Amino acid sequence: MIRIYFLASYFLFLLPFSLFAQKTKSRSSIDSVGKGVKVPNALPPTGLKAGSTSYKEVITDKAITQKGLFTVHKVEDKFYFEIADSILERDILIVSSLSKAGADMRNGGATNGYGGDQLHSNIVRFEKGPNNKIFMRDISYGEYAKDSTMPLYRAVMNSNIQPIALSFDIRTIHTDSISGKTSSIIEMTEVINSDNDIFFAKFGAYQPDKSYPVEVKTYPVNTEIRVVKTYAKPPNSGSASGSLVTVELKASMVLLPKVPMQPRYADQRVGYFTSEYVDFNTDPQGVKRTSMIARWRLEPRDEDQEKYKRGELVEPKNPIIIYIDPATPEKWISYLIQGINDWQVAFRQAGFKNAIIGKRAPSPQEDSTWSLDDARHSALVYKPSVMSNASGPHTSDPRSGEIMETHINWYHNVMSLLRNWYMIQAGAVDPRARKMELDDSLMGQLIRFVSSHEIGHTLGLAHNFGSSSTVPIEKLRDKKWVEAHGHTPSIMDYARFNYVAQPEDNISEKGIFPRIGDYDKWAIEWGYRLFADIKDPKDEATMLNKWIIDSLSKNPRLWFGPQNPSSIVDPRSQNEDLGDNAMLAGQYGIKNLKRILVQLPIWTRVPNEGYRNLQLLYGELLKQYARYAGHVINNVGGMYINPKSIEEKGDPYTMVPKIRQQEAIAFLNEQVFKTPTWLFNKYIATKIDPSLAEVNKTGMSIIASLVSVNRMSMLLSNSRGFGVANTYTCKELLEDVKKGIWTELYTHQPIDNYRRDLQNIYLDNLIRIVTTPLSTPFADLLAVQSTLPATMPGIQSDLISLVRTHLLMLKGEINIAISGTTDTVSKDHLRYAIEKINRALDPKK
Repeated sequence: MIRIYFLASYFLFLLPFSLFAQKTKSRSSIDSVGKGVKVPNALPPTGLKAGSTSYKEVITDKAITQKGLFTVHKVEDKFYFEIADSILERDILIVSSLSKAGADMRNGGATNGYGGDQLHSNIVRFEKGPNNKIFMRDISYGEYAKDSTMPLYRAVMNSNIQPIALSFDIRTIHTDSISGKTSSIIEMTEVINSDNDIFFAKFGAYQPDKSYPVEVKTYPVNTEIRVVKTYAKPPNSGSASGSLVTVELKASMVLLPKVPMQPRYADQRVGYFTSEYVDFNTDPQGVKRTSMIARWRLEPRDEDQEKYKRGELVEPKNPIIIYIDPATPEKWISYLIQGINDWQVAFRQAGFKNAIIGKRAPSPQEDSTWSLDDARHSALVYKPSVMSNASGPHTSDPRSGEIMETHINWYHNVMSLLRNWYMIQAGAVDPRARKMELDDSLMGQLIRFVSSHEIGHTLGLAHNFGSSSTVPIEKLRDKKWVEAHGHTPSIMDYARFNYVAQPEDNISEKGIFPRIGDYDKWAIEWGYRLFADIKDPKDEATMLNKWIIDSLSKNPRLWFGPQNPSSIVDPRSQNEDLGDNAMLAGQYGIKNLKRILVQLPIWTRVPNEGYRNLQLLYGELLKQYARYAGHVINNVGGMYINPKSIEEKGDPYTMVPKIRQQEAIAFLNEQVFKTPTWLFNKYIATKIDPSLAEVNKTGMSIIASLVSVNRMSMLLSNSRGFGVANTYTCKELLEDVKKGIWTELYTHQPIDNYRRDLQNIYLDNLIRIVTTPLSTPFADLLAVQSTLPATMPGIQSDLISLVRTHLLMLKGEINIAISGTTDTVSKDHLRYAIEKINRALDPKK
């Protein structure tokens, strides 16, 4: 089954689906969203009569009735749905979510288990079957052929019969006295009261005697079911055996469009979330996985079609409206709305004005029918959680990629994350960052930026981790330039704040904060601009390919670098990095960290409290320092990845230049492997526990990553593919790192504890390599994810022989150095290093 549900990491805001206004006099209510998919070969409506049972015998005078997608009747404790013949064979999306959660069902740092969380989605379709039955099929769009006139279509359908998930007796038939339209009445009581995974998620052993329906509501295009269910937690849930959890669940049934929106095929050069299917029509001699981007349906109003074609700005038929959860603290609402409306400028580039609108949720006095539970309403949801995060998920129609509904989750404690980021990354240049409780105006702007980032996800945009790499480092310190253009072309990058800027640059908030940039506007235009004269997505893809090639050739700031594109690391596509040179960015960043460190005891001071804040922010500073080193490391053995169509010039894969990799090692030798004495702050060390050990751990993790199996295997692979003359070789890496790690062999200076730890990790990693039998893959021995080259026997053999030779040479240099070393601890350390090398190279002795 295809389950289309995207969760982007950061900001927890709920975006219910709100494309239609609706009024209802319903007295009963239900929470659910449904999406259906049409399945060929279903039985046609049979017109069978429901025995001798009359409509009035089933739907008695006691019935409480509401009309909508389904006409829903509540007769005492029973629920009946009238399914109109026009709804049969239609695709319905069912989205299960957690309406209310028990406080004991999650851990303190959990990202799920809160009211409003989506649980899963299903596509279903109702159809008439034999023997007075209504069947509900559970639908998959994993494989299909679109052209129903072709013989292949029938063959594919014959191999993909959709399962019948539920069967209902038709209790009676109802014919409308005015329209003459007929509908079948089925009883839904058992489904609502049962524990089934079509409508609801399961949390353990179901307790029916402690569960009950709450209400059912129906609207023109959706029906909502809400129930209270109790479960006994399983023994492995972390709770006492037999403990119970009670939750309120919601199932939303949403009618999908009868005619799917025209899909837009995905392109690796523009970052969108996608849904895929196996297409048997695309490749005449095989099959092809076709990817469609996720996007909202934005169309000009009928009277504005010609204006849109002429290039005039028009308003869409149904704008994207995002309501702010009424539970949101009042002082943040205006900032969240600004974060939503910031995207209007991007949609203007796609030809639409007022395409996305942030609004306060109406009060009961303003609209008594409005409900956050109504699946048609998109909303940004506030969640009282200790989790420091946010997310922007959405659910899409697998036939077209159309986003049907979305929820943005905003966890309350994300504000502490923002404060920590801003103090450590911008504290050197912005005095407002230098305290534990930021001013509301500053925090509001931080919330606005994160809101915009998460809204981008709900519009379909994926992270663009490569965007910031298109900005020259010197421009990040150019006040006029950076305040005009921003420090990254995309708010979808993880380039939080401009940590390269120095105090003397006098850069304002405009040059420190991220914003909707060139790439964001271009990506929205690519995904949302309509081409009314092109009816086939294949033809559209041909036109868009030319458009992308032309755009990228004119503006390199439009480049897209995906998140974790593959096992091969492109050093330009990293989170939390800035600029086109990680080494220069890191040097400027460390300069600022040195300024911040000495001020932390003052900035974190809160009357009548201890040193918890100091420990927290010192830990954040160490993380930032480690990030700078991590950005540099990935240049070593890295590859530049530039997806291209065959019409484009250039190679999709190019090696990071040798000189850039040597520059990376020089940075690490100077900034990391040489003892960073500035981090060993004596005052801080006496106030928090344990500060010194954490600095050592940071350095040890960096050296372990540098001389890892995967990185050195990639260097060997690059040498094989590109030639030794053009590459930074594994042998050169070991020699250059040895000069930085083992400097005391030549200076005869005492080896401090930081350096001894680094030297031990260096040796341990290399010894693991030479002691690995050729019959044992590196990945199995080291319990790490291996890249492809590390699993190749030839690469493994070359690496073992190379490392053995290096260890022999190192052993000789250590032997020579021992005689000139006067420090006892250092001499013992070097003797032990020789002992470890001997055991590794000649274990029989």
